Amino acid sequence: MKFTATQIAGILEGDIVGNPDVEVFKLSKIEEGTEGSLTFLANPKYTSYIYSTKASITIVNKSFEADDDLSTTLIKVDDAYKSFSKLLEYYNQVKLNKTGIESPVFLSETSSHGNGIYIGAFSYIGDNVKIGDNVKIYPNVYIGDNVVIGNDVIIFAGAKIYSESVIGNNCVVHSGVVIGADGFGFAPDENGKYQKVPQTGNVIIEDDVDVGAGTTIDRATLGSTVIRRGVKLDNQIQIAHNVEIGENTVIAAQTGIAGSTKIGKNCMIGGQVGIVGHITIGNRVRIQAQSGIGRNVKDDEVLQGSPALNYGDYNKSYVHFKNLPKIVDNIQNIEKKVNNNE
Repeated sequence: MKFTATQIAGILEGDIVGNPDVEVFKLSKIEEGTEGSLTFLANPKYTSYIYSTKASITIVNKSFEADDDLSTTLIKVDDAYKSFSKLLEYYNQVKLNKTGIESPVFLSETSSHGNGIYIGAFSYIGDNVKIGDNVKIYPNVYIGDNVVIGNDVIIFAGAKIYSESVIGNNCVVHSGVVIGADGFGFAPDENGKYQKVPQTGNVIIEDDVDVGAGTTIDRATLGSTVIRRGVKLDNQIQIAHNVEIGENTVIAAQTGIAGSTKIGKNCMIGGQVGIVGHITIGNRVRIQAQSGIGRNVKDDEVLQGSPALNYGDYNKSYVHFKNLPKIVDNIQNIEKKVNNNE
């Protein structure tokens, strides 16, 4: 897939300095640019590379003025970083713009789908499934009975969506995701054996949610596990039954959230965080990586540690943690002196 400088400038509403007909077919870092590649310059510390890069086209800010000869064609824009991101988004849309139903595919006669659909080979679409417009379902995807999928959704290869799940508009579900598996519900009987508690609820994912590769979202025991609008989930996250995650919250990889916990809006949760069940975490909470959360958390708290402490208190305490051996020695020396003076 090739693009000319004229085409790219048209997409970005930029001005060309150089050859308008030069073509690119790949992307590169500015310091690693080669012929046929497109790059950008946004950070001033990389400015020196623009004079040596072999990239055919470089996106720069309009304020950039060259101090030496250039071999690369420039496209000048208001904000090089934002424009490059816009171009990446456009490129992904073009690259992922597949349509049609490949063979073999199992598509239940009772299912329905909108326009612009793509279903990759070896996918399974169950009974009474409803799929919106411009949905892309890549190969080896399983979609169980009674699932509802909105418009402009991308489901990458190998994802599994169990029955009764609901996915909103403009969502992305990456490879290896499992949505709607049973929650971890078992009850001990009089003999100490664990009997499974039926998980009869579902998962609801609202609009504009991204679910990273290998993430699992369990169905509710009763009711719904809910991922609210705008949530962004990294790879390999475990979300247990009846959890609710508020709008625009972002969660990094390997975090685990136990059952029935409610997380508020606009939270930021670092990697490998562990959160116990049946608690409430407020809005705009920030939790540092590898923290353990075992209590309710108020709005706007910043936490670190396991069990997690207030972030400022943790940092003050850490100064003493790392000096504990020296502090213990000092205390013991003081005790000796006191005992010798008795």
